[in-house]
Amino acid sequence: MKFSSRLAIAVHSLLAIEFYSERQKVTADFLASSTGVNPVIIRNVLAQLKAVGLVEIMPGVGGTKLKKSIDEISLLDVFQAVETEENLFHLHEKPNPDCQIGKNIHRVLNEELKKIQDAVKNKMKKITLRKMFENSLQNQSSETNPSSS
Repeated sequence: MKFSSRLAIAVHSLLAIEFYSERQKVTADFLASSTGVNPVIIRNVLAQLKAVGLVEIMPGVGGTKLKKSIDEISLLDVFQAVETEENLFHLHEKPNPDCQIGKNIHRVLNEELKKIQDAVKNKMKKITLRKMFENSLQNQSSETNPSSS
């Protein structure tokens, strides 16, 4: 199963904006350097985040700021902002309707996969950027100072 990297890019960008925006101007080029992703992709992701009110992009002077507190932004909010496909799972398109299994497989799989998808989204709703931000700082401080463990 393969998912788009847009969610990871968006979360990385939002956490970087939170961490760096008080210290320096956070531009698409800066975020591209942090994420290792092309600046055009970063600009597209930022545009999606802006469209749902998660970030503010300052034209002219440049830079990006969060419009909401990281306590208010869930992983699901970010996912829904950047992923165009809501379904986590995709079924093969043309099972054989003359086959006993083939004619029922979509119904059978859809029932179970919907339960899994709902559980994943409910879990994503409970994970805030604050939690991920704090985890990233905790790991950072233990990596930069191995004796702190």
